[in-house]
Amino acid sequence: VVLERILERSGLNEGEQGYQKQAVDQTTDGRNIQPDVIVNLPDNKHIIIDSKVSLVAYERAVNANTEEERVVQVKEHLASLKRHIKGLSDKHYQTAKKLNSPDFVLLFIPIESSFSLAVQEDQELFSYAWDQKVVIVSPSTLLATLRTIASIWQQENQTRNALEIARQSGALYDKFVNFVGDLENIGKG
Repeated sequence: VVLERILERSGLNEGEQGYQKQAVDQTTDGRNIQPDVIVNLPDNKHIIIDSKVSLVAYERAVNANTEEERVVQVKEHLASLKRHIKGLSDKHYQTAKKLNSPDFVLLFIPIESSFSLAVQEDQELFSYAWDQKVVIVSPSTLLATLRTIASIWQQENQTRNALEIARQSGALYDKFVNFVGDLENIGKG
């Protein structure tokens, strides 16, 4: 739900110049994959977002009655995140046949405080994720990323429109030159 709201606010639309949800593809070795969201970029490029991270241990940490219980649950939260990062890495989304994605996947953590807690408790979490070709994003960082992509699409469309205007202007100029030539021939005749 959080991811859908961010997608709606991003300025991207579902479809060719935006994103696709739950699209099925195959890797080059024949395994089926179904990323949660594929964000389309210009030039037929893609970014994959996974949002299936478990926050059970985080919820237990927040609701812990003792500090010892909280510490245990925070460690379990970090272990859960690392397992999910490793699992994402093992899916090899970048080898999908129909997708042209960078060598990383965005792992979306829908609760900012869960994201903050994980990063505070393990400063090496980003490095670990990066080594596994996974980038961890929170709602605020994902929204900023998606708005940047929406801006790129806007610039791409403006560039395409400018090129089309130039093409049609060139064709109009050529017709005008031919018309003037024909009028000169008529005048000579």
